[in-house]
Amino acid sequence: MPGIELFGPEEKKEVQDVLDTSIFFRYNHDAQRNNHWKARDFESEVKKLTGAKYAHAVSSGSTAVACALAAAGIGAGDEVIVPPFTYIASVEAVLFCGGLPVFAEIDESLCLSPEGIRKAITPKTKAIMLVHMCGQMARMDEIMNIVREHNLTLIEDAGQAFAASYKGTYTGLFGKTGCYSFDFFKIATAAEGGVMVTNDEQCYKNADSYSDHGHDHIGNNRGMENHPIIGFNYRISELHAAVGAAQTRKVPQIREINRKYKKRMMEQLGQVPGVSFAHIPDPAGDSATFLNLLLPDTATAKKTVDLFNQNGIGGFNYWFINMYHFINQWDHLKNLKTAAPLPIHLLGAPQDYNNLQLPKSQEVVGRLISFGIRCSWKEEELEQLIGKIKASLEKALGVHAHA
Repeated sequence: MPGIELFGPEEKKEVQDVLDTSIFFRYNHDAQRNNHWKARDFESEVKKLTGAKYAHAVSSGSTAVACALAAAGIGAGDEVIVPPFTYIASVEAVLFCGGLPVFAEIDESLCLSPEGIRKAITPKTKAIMLVHMCGQMARMDEIMNIVREHNLTLIEDAGQAFAASYKGTYTGLFGKTGCYSFDFFKIATAAEGGVMVTNDEQCYKNADSYSDHGHDHIGNNRGMENHPIIGFNYRISELHAAVGAAQTRKVPQIREINRKYKKRMMEQLGQVPGVSFAHIPDPAGDSATFLNLLLPDTATAKKTVDLFNQNGIGGFNYWFINMYHFINQWDHLKNLKTAAPLPIHLLGAPQDYNNLQLPKSQEVVGRLISFGIRCSWKEEELEQLIGKIKASLEKALGVHAHA
């Protein structure tokens, strides 16, 4: 959890600015706020880091995904290709906008594969919800070729990949719209928050109105603003945005440390025969928030997890059994258990979610163990952790590391 590891006087100062004025609302109240506009500052920092033309801060990464879909025009009855390995919000957002999720295969990049996308395309496919997982990025050249070839709308959920890039372009900026999460567990946190990004002016205007009951935010009298579209309340507070702005300024420093530590871990753990790592399409653009180990098979991965637990090694995720990141545990979604009917109940699901055939995804996630990288590790802590991980891997695999 790199962001909160560096929480300090910078964040406290930004929050105190808001407390001193008591203006927690991101719009209007110009005279009382003493020129403090924290949501605007937050958006400015995200644009500065990523190069996005437009950024719009909202209440969470999940609502940022919802805004990204709506702003790009994705809605009722649209088939949207989604991954089976993601934080479930990516799929929930498709369902709640009225879309119909179509699950496709991932590969060793941990993201939707070009091959998986091609196989999932139907005449009804409207969009791809591409999720950049575990700090990395997808195989963008091949995926963008598919997007252009089939005239599809690309929406990017880079909730776990803020500050990652592919060949100089930041995740979130390849598609029509993209988004980042700034929850408690991300490289930068706003406590709770998210940001939608786009290079399309109309998409930005759509998101700006959609996230605030349709307001156009023109003029200084909120009660007299026009409403070009229907919207809902996904606003971020000035308190959350204040934290997000301060945290985003620290991301280049965090990323630099992450990359140094991840490189060291890969160099040493890669000496263990049978251990490999998730494919990073552009290693130079890795945000390095996770070290993603791949074991030879699921059985060995499970054995390794048991040894990690026995040896007191923490800070890792075995996603294969995780309740909210992998489709195997999503019984409520597979059976479409909802509080009230959604469009998918009326239109019908495009796949039998209880009988999906995704062998590559099952194989990859079954082999995957991810360690969160902490920028606050001391040198001796990191070396001790590497030693413990290496010993457990050697025992699980029945090998000795190369000298």
